[in-house]
Amino acid sequence: MNEFITALNVLEKEKNIDKEELIEAIEISIESAYKKNYGNQQNVLVEIDREDGEISVYSSKIVVEEVEDPLEEILLDKAREINPTINVGDYLQEKVTPKDFGRIAAQNAKQLIVQRIKEAERNIIYKEFLESQDEILNGIVTRVNKGLVYIDVGNSEAVLMPSEQSPGEVYEPGQRLKVYLLMVKKTTKGPHINVSRTHPGMVKRLFESEVPEIYEGLADIVSIAREAGSRTKMSVKENDPNIDAVGACVGPRGIRVQNVISELNGEKIDIIKYSEDIEEYLANALSPAKVIKIIPNNNEKTAIAVADDMQLSLAIGKEGQNVRLAAKLTGWKIDIKSKSDYDRLIAENPNFDEEYQGLDESFDSGLTPEGMSLDDVLNIDISDDQEDLSIKEDDFLDEVLDDLLVTDTDDDDLEK
Repeated sequence: MNEFITALNVLEKEKNIDKEELIEAIEISIESAYKKNYGNQQNVLVEIDREDGEISVYSSKIVVEEVEDPLEEILLDKAREINPTINVGDYLQEKVTPKDFGRIAAQNAKQLIVQRIKEAERNIIYKEFLESQDEILNGIVTRVNKGLVYIDVGNSEAVLMPSEQSPGEVYEPGQRLKVYLLMVKKTTKGPHINVSRTHPGMVKRLFESEVPEIYEGLADIVSIAREAGSRTKMSVKENDPNIDAVGACVGPRGIRVQNVISELNGEKIDIIKYSEDIEEYLANALSPAKVIKIIPNNNEKTAIAVADDMQLSLAIGKEGQNVRLAAKLTGWKIDIKSKSDYDRLIAENPNFDEEYQGLDESFDSGLTPEGMSLDDVLNIDISDDQEDLSIKEDDFLDEVLDDLLVTDTDDDDLEK
C-alpha cells in the first residue's frame, strides 16, 4: 500500500489537494462501504496508516455489565479478555478487518480520489477566473443557441447573455472575441462564467491596455458613460503635469483610440478632459458641441447649459444621446437651452442666474425652510404675529409660483 501513499503525495503536490483531508474523506467512504457490505448497524471506525497506507477496520463498543444491544455494547468480562485494564463505560476498539475487504476499500478509495481530483480542478479554474473578474478575456465563439453565445475562454466556457451583447454585433462560431468578465460563480459542474460586451468596464480595460500612461498611473480614467454599440464618453485626468491625458488616449495620429473603436466595432468615443471646475467639466462633457455658458446649482447638482442656436441640436444629440451621456458621465442633471431662449429668460428676469443657482438671498423670505415642497409652501399658516414680515403671503406665493414657472416650464409654454 506504499504506492497508495505515494500517489496521495503526488496529488497533494500537483493538484493542490490536502492529503490529510483526502485520507479522512477516504476513511469515511470506506466506513460506509463496510457497513453496506457487512451490516449497517455496526459501530465501526476505519483508519488508514499514514506511513504504509494499510487500511484497518475497528468495531467500537461500550463496555457494560449487562448487554442490551450486541452491536453497540460488550460485557466487561469479554472486554477484559482483550484489554485487561478497561472499565465499564469505556469504549473498546477491536480490529475486525475482513480478509477480502481490500478490494472494496480500494474501489471506494479510487472513486473518491477521482471525485476529489475533479473538484480540485474545478476549484483551481474557479479561483483563476475569480482573480480575473472585471478583466478582459480573449475567447473564441464555440456556439450560438437561442440567443446565448458560448465562448471558449481557455479552461472553461463563458456565456454572453443577450442583455450583455452589443447592439448590431453578430456572433459566429470560430469568431475571436474580447469579452469583459462580469461574474464567476461556483457550481457542482464547474465555474459558471458570465461575460459582457456592453459593460463600461470593457472600455476602461481596453484603454488601459492601449495607453501606457494609464497603465503606469500617469493618467487616470475618472468616469465612463456608455451606450454600447453607439457612443461612449470617457473623462480622463493627468497625474503628471507633463502628461496630456486626452492626447495620450488618442495616441499618435489617433492610433490608440482607433484600436479601441475597432475592437468595439465602430462605436464612437468622446474623450473628455476632467476638471475640478464643474462649469468647465460640464462644458467639456457636452462636446463636440460648444456651449456658451454653464449655470450650475451645486446644491441640487443640476445645471443649465446655454448653447448657440446653431449648436443646440448638436448639444442635445440624436434622440438626446449627447446630453444624456454627459449627465451620466458627470452625475449632474443638465438642461440645454438655446441662446435665444436664454436671452428671453434674462429679459424677463435679470436675476434668473442667481435665482437658479440659489444665490439670490432676497428670494429666501424666511418662510421657506430648506427642503420644503411646493405643497408645504402653499399650506403655510401666516399668523397675525407674522404681519411684520417684509413679504406678505400673497406676494410671497406669487414670487414662488413665478420662479417655478420660469425654471420648470418648457420654453414653448413660457412664450404662450
